[in-house]
Amino acid sequence: MLKMVEITNVVEYEAIAKERLPKMVYEFFASGAEDQWTLKENRSAFSRILFRHCILIDVTNIDLTATIFGYKISMPIMIAPTALHKMAHPDGEIATARAAFGARTIMTLSSWATSSIEEVASTGAGIRFFQLSVYKDRSLVVQLVKRAEKAGFKAIVLTVDAPRLGRREADIKNKCACHIEKHIWLILQLKNVFDDFNTWKHQ
Repeated sequence: MLKMVEITNVVEYEAIAKERLPKMVYEFFASGAEDQWTLKENRSAFSRILFRHCILIDVTNIDLTATIFGYKISMPIMIAPTALHKMAHPDGEIATARAAFGARTIMTLSSWATSSIEEVASTGAGIRFFQLSVYKDRSLVVQLVKRAEKAGFKAIVLTVDAPRLGRREADIKNKCACHIEKHIWLILQLKNVFDDFNTWKHQ
């Protein structure tokens, strides 16, 4: 079994996760919907991004910093919004927020997180964005935005490409829904939550 101190690249984290997490939990994080075509295409597209090869350039001082909406971060890498961190670790998104601050980059908190907006904000300083889906209950949308603003989040990352949840076959086979419901209040509170009538014309 690979040890954490032996990790040399990001891909090896997935191998460790597969070894340590319950099968149902690992497949929830690792899989996509239906035949996972979009997941495969995303990975393929990312693999085609190459570094521009330069020669005879002074590399005495290398600067990887980037600026996002006026906020300077240590590298052009941010933490994207992902749900249900506590399924992988009891500290959940709180640990993720601390890691983002330690790496001097931005964390985007999912609106389907297992730690609240306020809990993540309580970890201290850090640049944080909040991911927001458009729900049929607009009062819930307003509530989430106001809470994020009050907690010091700097931007709203709006999800517009998921009016319906995908048919995740691994979750169906693993009977994952009941386990997920233990971790996320939104699934218990609302059914058919997304606004499938949400278009450019109807905002």
